[in-house]
Amino acid sequence: MDERILIRPYTPADADATIDIFLRAIREVSFKDYSPPQIEAWAKVEDHGLWAERRISRPAWIAEIDGEPVGFSDLTAEGCVDMMFVHPQFQGLGIASRLLNTVEAEALRLGFTRIYTEASRTARPFFERRGFRVISRQTVEKRGQSLENFLMEKLYG
Repeated sequence: MDERILIRPYTPADADATIDIFLRAIREVSFKDYSPPQIEAWAKVEDHGLWAERRISRPAWIAEIDGEPVGFSDLTAEGCVDMMFVHPQFQGLGIASRLLNTVEAEALRLGFTRIYTEASRTARPFFERRGFRVISRQTVEKRGQSLENFLMEKLYG
């Protein structure tokens, strides 16, 4: 694992960086698992203020390398890992693993016995390697496109 990776709490100043990471990860990494119309429908942030509000409303973390944001994740009050994205140029360095370690530590601190996520086709193998199991296959609608994802959970205790 890359020792340069720093995980820190999300701040409002991180909104633009997280939007950029989100959009680039979908467009440059998930393209192999979804069609161009599906990617176009998914890779949009129409309300930057709402995006920033959601990130700051819950525990959220930024992964940095040399002061540059390279990934982010969060945890809802219900125990959902809602967002987990890594910049395409920094894939394979252990960033998502470090972020998930942080998410899991917070979940345990909060007393959760279960966390879950709705993993894309792209993210499913990562979450499976980290001990999550598929509960169900789902189809979600995004701007007129149907996208498959997987409801996955990890139990503690």
